[in-house]
Amino acid sequence: MGFKKIETWEMPGNPFEMIEHQAALLSAGPKEAFNTMTIGWGLMGDLWNVPACTVYVRHSRYTMEFMEKNDLFTVSFFGTPRPKALAVLGVKSGREMDKIHGSGLTPMELEGQAAFEEAHTVLVCKKIYVDDLNSEKVPAEWKEKFYRDGDYHRIYTGQVLGVYVKE
Repeated sequence: MGFKKIETWEMPGNPFEMIEHQAALLSAGPKEAFNTMTIGWGLMGDLWNVPACTVYVRHSRYTMEFMEKNDLFTVSFFGTPRPKALAVLGVKSGREMDKIHGSGLTPMELEGQAAFEEAHTVLVCKKIYVDDLNSEKVPAEWKEKFYRDGDYHRIYTGQVLGVYVKE
């Protein structure tokens, strides 16, 4: 089973449901040299008259090094129920182990970037905006809940170059 590229505006699914309730992996780099992590926060919409996807990566995450080195990234959506492999990919670091090998997922490439054969939808994105979350502007209740350790997120917004759906 392969993937076919569709028009961005034809992407199936509800982005709120896809990010919050389905499983998603953020990957940066080609299949030979990439890292991936489970994401639970993200935004999809229109920015500067192009389809865009925004993801958030903590400074402590190994994936950030790959996001910084590469102009492109992918977001792979897996649906529900969430594959058990994504729990491992969200808590284990690629610095410490070959977490892809142990996940049981099958890496592949779309537009030269790592994605996964088990996904139902994959976005290929080109970075168009990068900035650090301004800790001074985060409401106190969210600081207490999400940033007690001071490990804030870097914001990556990418122009969606391609939407691929499983055939």
